[in-house]
Amino acid sequence: MIKDSFRNVGLIGRPQSSLVVDTLNLLEEYLTHEGLTVIYDEDTAKLMHKSGMQVSSRALLGEVCDLVIVVGGDGTLLHAARSLARYNVPVLGVNRGRLGFLTDISPDDVINKVSAVLNGQYTVDQRFLLNLEARSNGNRIGEALALNDVVLHAGKSVHMLEFELYIEGQFVYRQRSDGLIVATPTGSTAYALSGGGPIMHPKLDAIVLVPMHPHTLSSRPIVVDGDSEIKIKITETTLRPLVSPDGQSGLSLNAGDWVYITKHPFKLKLIHPAGYDFYAACRTKLGWVNPIRGDE
Repeated sequence: MIKDSFRNVGLIGRPQSSLVVDTLNLLEEYLTHEGLTVIYDEDTAKLMHKSGMQVSSRALLGEVCDLVIVVGGDGTLLHAARSLARYNVPVLGVNRGRLGFLTDISPDDVINKVSAVLNGQYTVDQRFLLNLEARSNGNRIGEALALNDVVLHAGKSVHMLEFELYIEGQFVYRQRSDGLIVATPTGSTAYALSGGGPIMHPKLDAIVLVPMHPHTLSSRPIVVDGDSEIKIKITETTLRPLVSPDGQSGLSLNAGDWVYITKHPFKLKLIHPAGYDFYAACRTKLGWVNPIRGDE
């Protein structure tokens, strides 16, 4: 029997994809047949090209829905998470992208998996986000949220940056490198992994800092407590470095500016069908499935 707690279901889809539209139509047909109310966010509604839909802004979707289903890649879910986390609404991901660490339901099995979730057969992950704030001369010049990571980088220029890193008010180092990746456990399997950082289990309350092509070979990733305040001071630079949350357009910085990174007070309530296994996801997504061959 469908759980009464999931009466209003929001749908969010990745733009410009006919496959996403096919899955959204399938979901809408199933959910309405089960007597549930389907509500699209505004951008997704534009993909559907039909009338009679219930539509809400992304900002309000978390208020009016009991469950939100995101159809797309991990990037689509990242974008949704930054709007929905504050409402504590459960979010379920259907993979119409590439890797699908966050959107872990196959579109070929979407109805079976969604049906199981609606009937209470699921597990819950609480994923924390990062607050990013940039300041210049003591004045706030920008702020943003990130579920995966905050990245300090040189933008399109091929130049090293020089910056100072402080953790919990303590000076860590002054570094010349291409930048720094500050990632949550969720983001540890994304850009930070490509930069040589460790894979962190999603239940860890920790943040990893991964230098990008540092000038000194002794610079290595550092894992710190999730409640740590991380401060970065831009020192000497001949260009305007950027700080980007979750791969979004970056905030432009100057020498003397500061970047503050702390844990966001609200968490994303990410749900998975029963039987979800993080290590199985790693085996599948990261190619750990090759068998070990014995001597021939």
